[in-house]
Amino acid sequence: MSVSPALPVVNASTQEPRTTISIPPLLGANVDELTNWVVQQGQPAFRGKQLHDWIYNKGVRTLADISAFPKQWRAELASIPIGRSTEHYRSVASDGTIKYLLRLDDGQIVETVGIPSDNRLTVCVSTQVGCPMACDFCATGKGGFKRNLTRAEIIDQVLTVQQDFQRRVSNIVFMGMGEPLLNIDNVLGAIHSINKDIGIGQRNLTVSTVGIRNRIRQFAQNNLQVTLAVSLHAPNQALRTQLIPSAHSYPIEDLLAECREYVEITGRRATFEYILLAEVNDLPEHALELSRRLRGFQSHVNLIPYNPISEVDYQRPKTERINNFVKVLKDKHIAVSVRYSRGLEADAACGQLRVNKVG
Repeated sequence: MSVSPALPVVNASTQEPRTTISIPPLLGANVDELTNWVVQQGQPAFRGKQLHDWIYNKGVRTLADISAFPKQWRAELASIPIGRSTEHYRSVASDGTIKYLLRLDDGQIVETVGIPSDNRLTVCVSTQVGCPMACDFCATGKGGFKRNLTRAEIIDQVLTVQQDFQRRVSNIVFMGMGEPLLNIDNVLGAIHSINKDIGIGQRNLTVSTVGIRNRIRQFAQNNLQVTLAVSLHAPNQALRTQLIPSAHSYPIEDLLAECREYVEITGRRATFEYILLAEVNDLPEHALELSRRLRGFQSHVNLIPYNPISEVDYQRPKTERINNFVKVLKDKHIAVSVRYSRGLEADAACGQLRVNKVG
């Protein structure tokens, strides 16, 4: 990202930007870019580090609130956006999980989730307003697709949760609203900023995808240390297309071949997300077919018992059925675990994110 030519130079005599075009936010710029920008404003270079600290560590929302800056310059910067959203609504689950509805500059609303535990704070971030993938069991896709999120709008979600919980975010999962690999440039930019500017290690980041042709390969070529999680949800093409209509143009064989290429390029295993739907994809024969698909694959299967939404009548499998599925995979030497989602009663669990009409 090159901030210097993109952001306006402030006209001190009028206290207005010297341009009438839409002003991009500062959030997402690194310390060198911010330093270049403040120097262009006629300020000493050290103010770049100050600005970086106030944006990423102190979570300032407007430049006028940066008390370390001269009062006159703060007034001149009043129209320059940092790139922060405003909270529209929140819901809190009994387990401490908080779902936030965040209002963006254009009035669109996006969701993010803060998931606390004793030793970590995880943020589930969105990458799009809505989602075009239309998975049959997912609330987000039922509302359609509006637009991609910008780099700043993705990073803002992390800062929002970190400020609200008053503790450092330790883990981030790109598993909120949207398909990350359909917004790959902004997602990659956000990953680099989250890593370098906020200070969260790449190994603590997970990017989830339904699978977009050639995008997993593109993602692999960036040599990141993040975890790739592929939403598989079925062991064969017919069932997968039933659950994920967009999968009709991307055969499961091709998807898995690209995943194997990802493993070869990165040296990192792939994680396969598999939502268990009672009497749909949770039978022993499904587990056997899945094990054959993944034989010899450097991978891990993450089973997710279905979280209900109102639009469809899928059911969560009983514990015995879940355990039997796990046993079949383990007997075939497939690495597997079960993830029970947090925030269920706040509609903040996996597959439940949607923009509710609140307020």
